[in-house]
Amino acid sequence: MAPMVKQGVAAKERAAYVTFLAGSGDYWKGVVGLAKGLRAVKSAYPLVVAVLPDVPEAHRRALLDQGCLVREVQPVYPPESRTKFAWAYYVVNYSKLRIWELVEYDRMVYLDADVQVYDNIDHLFDLEPGHLYAVRDCFCEGTWSEQCRDRVAFWPEPPPLYFNAGVFVHEPSLATAEALLDKLAVTEPTAFAEQDFLNMFFRDVYKPIPPAYNLLLAMLWRHPESVDLGKAKVVHYCAQGSKPWRFTGEEPNMDREDVEMLVKKWWNIYNDESLDYNTAGHPLGVALAEADTVKHFPAPAAA
Repeated sequence: MAPMVKQGVAAKERAAYVTFLAGSGDYWKGVVGLAKGLRAVKSAYPLVVAVLPDVPEAHRRALLDQGCLVREVQPVYPPESRTKFAWAYYVVNYSKLRIWELVEYDRMVYLDADVQVYDNIDHLFDLEPGHLYAVRDCFCEGTWSEQCRDRVAFWPEPPPLYFNAGVFVHEPSLATAEALLDKLAVTEPTAFAEQDFLNMFFRDVYKPIPPAYNLLLAMLWRHPESVDLGKAKVVHYCAQGSKPWRFTGEEPNMDREDVEMLVKKWWNIYNDESLDYNTAGHPLGVALAEADTVKHFPAPAAA
């Protein structure tokens, strides 16, 4: 692995949250909810959305209307492989590697589009540079056990520390971005796609952060003894059937009282019109307006 480029702690104008969006589906609703959630907790940092070229203009406009900074990026494809991903759509997530190319920022906090922030986490930008920070993942997922042999073959030995890639703190760098793509070109894909790959690439510089920064919804029934909902700063709606904008309550565990409460909590933010982006009333909006900032950046030619 190429070492991460060490930089100083990011100043506010050189730091941002970032998420990723692909396709014409409904994940844009998650990004809108995330933008409003960051405003609800009075974050001082903008939300950058790395979008693939196939994201419709109407969805981009919805993000711009919520104050997001939209950056188009080119897709990243893994080597051709017969690997069966845990979920078919995981293959598109390799394009998340493009966020290391956003070098106008020194420090970024990545958040999946199915994440919601319920407490201010701006202090993550002040963590010691030179590391990738994320919450450790749980290996109780059914698809983990189905892939045990692949995982042992993929790693020289099972990783002692394995993180969930739905929330992580990283430092953009063209050198790191190039090293990621070079390594990907010679790495056999595995079931959990970019998450497995990032764990392999950053294993020497990964540092865990507390579970409160990425509460995986499945922890509620897999490890209830480890969950304190009152302290959860970030909730990750990654369990099957838990996406709030698709929620029916019919999938396994979705009829739980705590799950229904968290889905309702997400909708309360999404539907709160007072959290809609307002250039006149939000400090960041005022700054963007005064600077006449361009918020939609097209993708450069594919590497």
